[in-house]
Amino acid sequence: VKVAKEIIDDVIDRGEEAIKHHAVRLRDITEDEPLIWGVDKLKEQFDNLPQEEQDLLVRTANRIKRFAQKQRDSIKEISVNVEGGRAGHTIAAVENAGCYGPGGRFPLPSSVLMTVITARVAGVKNVWLASPRVVPITAAAAYVAGADALLRVGGAQAIAGLAYGVGCIPPCDVIVGPGNKWVTAAKSLVSGKVKIDMLAGPSECLVITDETCDPKLVAADLLAQAEHDPDARAILINVDPSSDHMIDLIEQEIRSQLTTLSTAEIATAALLNSFAVQAATVEEAIKISDHIAPEHLELHVDNAESYKLVPVNYGSLFIGDLTAEVIGDYGAGPNHVLPTGGTAKYSGGLSVFTFLRVRTWLKMEDSVKADVVNRDAKQLGEL
Repeated sequence: VKVAKEIIDDVIDRGEEAIKHHAVRLRDITEDEPLIWGVDKLKEQFDNLPQEEQDLLVRTANRIKRFAQKQRDSIKEISVNVEGGRAGHTIAAVENAGCYGPGGRFPLPSSVLMTVITARVAGVKNVWLASPRVVPITAAAAYVAGADALLRVGGAQAIAGLAYGVGCIPPCDVIVGPGNKWVTAAKSLVSGKVKIDMLAGPSECLVITDETCDPKLVAADLLAQAEHDPDARAILINVDPSSDHMIDLIEQEIRSQLTTLSTAEIATAALLNSFAVQAATVEEAIKISDHIAPEHLELHVDNAESYKLVPVNYGSLFIGDLTAEVIGDYGAGPNHVLPTGGTAKYSGGLSVFTFLRVRTWLKMEDSVKADVVNRDAKQLGEL
């Protein structure tokens, strides 16, 4: 946090010059490269992709957009009668949103789509993306998603740029998107000046299984989470009051699949943070899960659909053995920017609602009918 604050303070003092300095120092860009790519450059990157990759981005974008639009349509303006008048609320998006797209071990075009599209569907007028060490697929995703420009830096300097403005990018009202510890520290520091979606920690997946599960699928899903980051957590809760045989089978599968996994070193480190426990019933397993409040929760149990409404604390729920968490991560529709570290107990994932403001209004029209309201207000004020 101390280093992030120093970078942010430098950006406040020196503006674009400071952002360029830290971007070059941390090898986001070289000295002679531009900080910002506009829409024309993003389109150029998209046009140069193979047709198959262009189609992939467009299909995924359409699924994310369709889901976000349903969310937006679910919240309406209202009007209600009160004595002597009317009251209601209106819905309005913020004007400027900043989205962060990670650019660490692997490019994450899915995060670009998830953040920028959601802001656009919410009705945000200007949407800006920041991402370090930009590769063509990231820039192309920004174009498909509808970003106005791409700030080609990462870390605390990117968050400072979005919060305080740089070049054509004005100070943003909301900053969203996952990132590393420098991004998270910077978001914590600018929170209050701007709205942030969340302070994302290491990724998590909790899988509840019983004797009907497929150990190969469960192992693959746990490893798909573990390979994200050495600090990720993959948690298994198996339902069997008399035996831990299924846990043994799944652990054998994990060891087997690790031998052919290109990210085995990362996954192995993450598995050291992970654990498996035994539960007597599905209900007990869900109770344990609710205490953990995982980012991702999978149900690999018999008649999984019947338990859909039982868990209460999770970021996103994946029901049945055909619903791998990775499908959600890479664009089935629901957003993959989700609460971690137990924060699902009091918050939800990124959605159109993150960018919306609910504003109330009141109009009194009949002084006679409003008399009781006026008298009540006077009496309350004098207490």
